[in-house]
Amino acid sequence: MADPRLRCLEAIERKVLWLATWTIHAANHLREGDGVKVGGHQASSASLATVMTALYGAVLRPEDRVAVKPHASPNFHALQYLFGLQTRDKLLNFRGFKGAQSYPSRTKDVDDVDFSTGSVGLGVAQTLFASLVQDYVGAKSWANTRPMGRMVALLGDAEMDEGNIFEALLEGWKHGLRNCWWVIDYNRQSLDAVIREGLWERFESIFSNFGWDVVVLKYGTLLEAAFAEPGGERLRHWIDHCPNQLYSALCFQGGAAWRRRLEDQIGDGGEVSRLIAARDDDQLARLMTNLAGHDLPTLLRAFEDRRDDERPACFIAYTIKGFGLPLAGHKDNHAGLMTPKQMEVFQARMGVRPGHEWEPFEGAGVPEAELRGFLDAVPFRRGGRRRLEAARVPVPAALTYNAAPVMTTQAGFGQILSDLARSGEPIADRVVTTSPDVTVSTNLSGFVNRRGLFAKADMADTFRSERIPSTATWDFSPKGQHIELGIAESNLFTCLSALGLSHSLFGERLIPVGTLYDPFIYRGADALNYACYQDARFILVATPSGITLAPEGGAHQSIGTPLVGMAQDGLSSFEPGFVDELAAILRWSFDYVQRDGEGDPDERDWLRDETGGSVYLRLSTRPVEQPRREMSRELARDVVTGGYWLRPPGPNARAVIAYQGAVAPEAVAAAGLLAEDFRDIGVLAVTSADRLNSGWQAAERARQRGRAGALSHVERLLAPLSRDCGIVTVIDGHPATLAWLGGVAGHRVKALGVEHFGQTGTVADLYHHHGIDANAIAHAAQAAAKGRPARYLDALAEGR
Repeated sequence: MADPRLRCLEAIERKVLWLATWTIHAANHLREGDGVKVGGHQASSASLATVMTALYGAVLRPEDRVAVKPHASPNFHALQYLFGLQTRDKLLNFRGFKGAQSYPSRTKDVDDVDFSTGSVGLGVAQTLFASLVQDYVGAKSWANTRPMGRMVALLGDAEMDEGNIFEALLEGWKHGLRNCWWVIDYNRQSLDAVIREGLWERFESIFSNFGWDVVVLKYGTLLEAAFAEPGGERLRHWIDHCPNQLYSALCFQGGAAWRRRLEDQIGDGGEVSRLIAARDDDQLARLMTNLAGHDLPTLLRAFEDRRDDERPACFIAYTIKGFGLPLAGHKDNHAGLMTPKQMEVFQARMGVRPGHEWEPFEGAGVPEAELRGFLDAVPFRRGGRRRLEAARVPVPAALTYNAAPVMTTQAGFGQILSDLARSGEPIADRVVTTSPDVTVSTNLSGFVNRRGLFAKADMADTFRSERIPSTATWDFSPKGQHIELGIAESNLFTCLSALGLSHSLFGERLIPVGTLYDPFIYRGADALNYACYQDARFILVATPSGITLAPEGGAHQSIGTPLVGMAQDGLSSFEPGFVDELAAILRWSFDYVQRDGEGDPDERDWLRDETGGSVYLRLSTRPVEQPRREMSRELARDVVTGGYWLRPPGPNARAVIAYQGAVAPEAVAAAGLLAEDFRDIGVLAVTSADRLNSGWQAAERARQRGRAGALSHVERLLAPLSRDCGIVTVIDGHPATLAWLGGVAGHRVKALGVEHFGQTGTVADLYHHHGIDANAIAHAAQAAAKGRPARYLDALAEGR
């Protein structure tokens, strides 16, 4: 072979196929006794070995970022092993505890993963939004001088069934997407079946309509040469019209089956027959499986021809699932594993001696020094470690807002951001807001009016230029700090994920703030989980929430979202009842999303706050009378930790009321109703059931590990209560959010909340209907406490 680069790349391709296959085989052999198989990757990874070799070995630059198809993770780990960035022990423990991950993971793999993948389609959409974020960062005056990179997704044709991919395509078109490649592994097989005929034409049409450059990579160099022979056009026509199922079956059956089928269907005793007869069975099988996705020269030419083109490109690369393995083409190969005998034959064919399976250059066919030198010089590796860092942005000592006697937490949020926008604080320049077409109704207008909307080119607000009065100023420019999205919550969370990784991907710190209606968290829950799994950093403001949004009816009234906030790893959730609490939480959040330390838990609350994370704020449109008080450092600390005594209990408290969020007036009113008969009644303001519970669980783990004195914040809060004291919990959300408080010290609990879809009506009507009004709280306190009954209680309504 004359071209030394191609010789080295083919050696790398060979090693990637071997190491990926051997990793799965060795991991299974290691676990033979536990009855658990780690299959599901051998065939899927094999189909992308050539594509990934071309990209990582020749095409990608240090600034490029890749989302690897989930089932191609063995290929990725194999490449990193060849680069010296992955260990044998991790590969031996593939899919095992602390081993190389089943799907590439930013947070769990030791090799440099750009984007976590695994939840189908989300890693694909992530590359699109990462490209938009790169444009956002590059447009700012404070941006670094790093070159623009290309965001690349490797995906399966069956993965294109995911709806979130098409939602992202539309958003990319709106924002002028560039520097984005999607490479579709068109192997025509899904987990359960063979895909529909002609799907590539649908893909070509869809991407072309959204302004993408579509490149169909179907035939390799061997087939192209055969097509130029006499009778070659007949062969091309037959392949073009061969059903997917038949083509896959023939790939599995091999050369003799190809010969019989071709002779039966296009053999003519002349040119075509001579073309077929000129090749033995092995050569014929090699020819008929020489699709472009397995042909390095074809792939390199296609990728390098578009290296300097900024337009988004979709490469439809024809491949064979399981290419190079005895599983190739079989419709059941997704979970298939090679038998020991098959593995022995494969190992011999790959030129790997027994006992040398993990040698990086064993059987490569190229001298080790030459191949090692080539790997050390590939463009992708020249930038060193791919995880970038960015300095933390200082946070002001306090966040200001125009305090009013009666306010909603949603309005307070809007005022805090608006004041920050005009403050001149350094962090104001790093805040970027985004919302799925609910910017105005979630009170972001003040910030947007002051900071503008982002676009790569200036676009004036026509209403303002035409002197039509409007409360919103929609001027677009590269200086803008708001990214307006369409009504697709999955796009919101994927965008927040990309924004929240800017410091690591592009070396510039952003403080993303996204808003949406609280009940619609469910629409994008998978994308939210994905963002947190990547350890992206953002602040999610969900408002309005609960049945408190009374006139809107059940479709807009959230019930279980507080439980989502508690259960979601990587996300600290809060539900403040008052605006001064919100200001303290937001200030803390601006700092928290920038943390990435490895500190031990704080022994005051046992929370691992040094590691940082994202934040979820559940806000309300209910006007509430605001307390007149100073937000002291101690009170702010307790608010952020999860709760404080709004009314401390007395020494003889028979009951206390613990509330979270918008039901604060009902909790206070119920305490007033009971005050004469429950003189020491206390009112506990829970600002974060999530953080109270997390601290309690962490303290318990510490005690089990020998730290006998470990005590959480919630345990300190409840310590003054006697064991006979009852606790009433109330929230405009699912009652389980706070019901666990009874387990902290063994108190009897009556948990009030909302378990069923709401209705239209007034707040008073719905609170009464669902049993979270002051009268219902007082009745619950009576039931939870011991002693004489309370006065001034009305009978509870039936039928709740």
